Amino acid sequence: MKVIAAYLLAVLGGKETPSADDIKDILGSVGAECDDDRIELLLSEVKGKDITELIASGREKLTSVPSGGGAAVAVAASAGGGGAAPAAAESKKEEKVEEKEESDDDMGFSLFD
Repeated sequence: MKVIAAYLLAVLGGKETPSADDIKDILGSVGAECDDDRIELLLSEVKGKDITELIASGREKLTSVPSGGGAAVAVAASAGGGGAAPAAAESKKEEKVEEKEESDDDMGFSLFD
């Protein structure tokens, strides 16, 4: 990822086709180690391609990847109906009462006794 980030930074800096030295300079400026093989692999994959088109293509591919998780939580919350919210509110009240009791108790280490 750092090689890709360095490549994109070079593009943002005005280089249409960054070289391996450009990427190494960027990574070296932040003290990151760089692997020549990874740099060459990236450069061979993007050679002759427009970075804007590559990013757009990548975004299209990501839309087909299931993200999961969020919908199940929303369904579970709505399936519970109204009963879950009052129960949660009651437990919060109980926690507040318990905290108050604990704060009044100095566990016998009071300096003013």
